[in-house]
Amino acid sequence: MKELKNLNDVKDIKIDPERPLFSASHDEIMTGMTTDIYFIKTMEILRHMNISQKEVVAEIFPRKQGVMCGTEEVVNILKNKNVEVYAVPEGETFEPKDTVVRIKGPYEEFGIYETALLGVLAHSSAWATAARACREAAGERLCICFGARHVHPAVAPVMERAAIIGGADNASCILAAKFLGREPSGTIPHAAIIMAGDTVKIAKVYNEIMPPDSPRIILVDTFKDEAEETINVAEALGKDLQGVRLDTPGERGGVTPDLVYEVRKRLDLKGYNYVKIFVSGGLTPERIKVLTEAGADAFGVGSYISGASPIDMTLDLKMVDGKPIAKRGRIPGMIDNPKLQRVK
Repeated sequence: MKELKNLNDVKDIKIDPERPLFSASHDEIMTGMTTDIYFIKTMEILRHMNISQKEVVAEIFPRKQGVMCGTEEVVNILKNKNVEVYAVPEGETFEPKDTVVRIKGPYEEFGIYETALLGVLAHSSAWATAARACREAAGERLCICFGARHVHPAVAPVMERAAIIGGADNASCILAAKFLGREPSGTIPHAAIIMAGDTVKIAKVYNEIMPPDSPRIILVDTFKDEAEETINVAEALGKDLQGVRLDTPGERGGVTPDLVYEVRKRLDLKGYNYVKIFVSGGLTPERIKVLTEAGADAFGVGSYISGASPIDMTLDLKMVDGKPIAKRGRIPGMIDNPKLQRVK
């Protein structure tokens, strides 16, 4: 696929009616097909005026504080372009109006990618920021991202990778974990227990056939009282049981501090003090703190991370042909940020 150059190139785009998904492919993103149309019109005008190759400095800044993520994709989008790129490293924090990315080079080299660059940073940084809030609430306790089911599958690995950058210990999405050289985290869903009709049966088979590095953490809220089922599973697996997962639905009040406290006490009274309590379902940083105090040891966070509102990112031209310039309301010239590093 060739990079879009003009409006005729846009008109020539043909979509296969049998295309199974509406998400953009890597090639479509890299050729500019996900950009706003006005950038194509801008390039037509600038080329007509013979000024599209003017040397510029563009800077990207956020509207609110957060955790940087998306830098690697920004670099990859601009990989074959004749530009210099400076960026805040992934995982670093930023404040409102900080320069998080600086691009130096001919405007024609990167102008049509503004939409994609801003989208990458806006969403990835938002997901990383939400994960950081959960990380801080959980302290040293395990915190895993379970958010893939809440977003389009095309961006699920992007989201869960961002969560790990932000501080999550791991992801349940296979591709996200693999991107970071990890093995994905997860045990079984309620469907397995419902199919078998019995939690203890599933627990025994899981323990028998799963590899040693698969944690023995069993769901205990499918059919019976959570505290009762916890003890049933503990008696069945003994020392092999590493934890139980509480995922009580909202229709039954969700996972409450009192429930966590009761399960913890009943485990301890029976001598199963080594069994951890893993909680999932509608978690927020505030709930993580409360459930930690009640005795929870680990957390699976989904919609709080996946549903994070994008952090608005803005790209401004700050230098043209070596001269400071800016639109009204902005400061002409480059705005330094000591966290910026040369990445391309």
